[in-house]
Amino acid sequence: MQRTARCERPKQTRPRLEVADILRTYGEAYRQRYVLTPEQHKVFHLLQACRTELLGGHVDVCDNCGLSIPSYNSCRNRHCPKCQSLAQERWVHGRMERILPVPYFHVVFTVPSELRPIARRNNASFYALMFRAASRTLLELCQDPKRLGAKPGITSVLHTWTRDLRYHPHVHCVVTGGGLAPGGDRWIEPRYRSRYLLPQLVLAKLFRGKLLASLDRAARLGDLDLGEDADSFPLLKDALYRKRWGAYAKRPFAGPKQVFRYLGFYTHRVGISNHRLLAHEDGRVTFATKNGATATVPGVEFVRRFLHHVLPARFVKIRHYGLHAPANVNTRLETARQLLEADEPAEIPDAWEDLLEHLVGDDPRTCPKCKVGTLIRFRIDNATGGLIPLPRPDT
Repeated sequence: MQRTARCERPKQTRPRLEVADILRTYGEAYRQRYVLTPEQHKVFHLLQACRTELLGGHVDVCDNCGLSIPSYNSCRNRHCPKCQSLAQERWVHGRMERILPVPYFHVVFTVPSELRPIARRNNASFYALMFRAASRTLLELCQDPKRLGAKPGITSVLHTWTRDLRYHPHVHCVVTGGGLAPGGDRWIEPRYRSRYLLPQLVLAKLFRGKLLASLDRAARLGDLDLGEDADSFPLLKDALYRKRWGAYAKRPFAGPKQVFRYLGFYTHRVGISNHRLLAHEDGRVTFATKNGATATVPGVEFVRRFLHHVLPARFVKIRHYGLHAPANVNTRLETARQLLEADEPAEIPDAWEDLLEHLVGDDPRTCPKCKVGTLIRFRIDNATGGLIPLPRPDT
């Protein structure tokens, strides 16, 4: 019951404080102290301009009572806390179309703190190696005849933060409880269906070996910037082979639909939402962390931590493997759905207005004042300040 409760969408009010406010206040001080990467520079300016006159806007006018509601355009950047709700909902519905009526397990792979400097210098390649090591670990163990002997479905999501915005790269994996037999003629369930899909120690050791081997290969080929760790990397690698790594194989979720609803809460979000910002005073920012705790840091430090989690350009942070891989969605995954007699997926609204109505329960096209009229959208002409009618989405 607790799992299901976590997946319910709480009704939230407009936050009093936003990340954009912090960036506007401390942006200049931050840039005097640190150098922005091109990706950080883009995010920095887009988030400050989001839903302001800098990006233009439109006005919704009621055709019955004449109510006029001005709105500014969103930046639609994937790092913006305000712009991901509809994208998140579409992603969740897309996963529902591929859901199987089986338990789903949540596996988390982390790396030791000693590797974080290397990860920062090589973020795109390091994250890609993490994805590959995690997926190959799960596929190899699941396809081992001594364990499951079948191909599972895997969806992986990269996170780089802790609740207090410190740098901590790790990969969340949602794995089907069972898999398709090699011959594709039957579905194989795990031996310990009610507990854990795979032993945590085995997961951690195999992931450790695969990631360190990949890093060593990249270093020997000159594809890894080791910086000041170049001379000591062999010793560091040997030490990390002896160190116990973290791999957390959690119990199955309450149900297959709950797992992707739960995962959807943070697949399209950055390290902190605006609702977690509590106070901004005396040059310091206070925000909620975990279990009712809070953290207070200087404003410039908050900006530094936030920008550390800007991903490389065009980097894909949600990836699918096994039965969930794009090449298998219409073949092996469909075979598994037929074997398990999965229900037909529900259709999702195409228009953003219909999807928003599905989310909040109110039709955004209906006038909020008179409850009768329809809101007609006009674009604001930046040159003249006049209003230009916009075509309806269905015309």
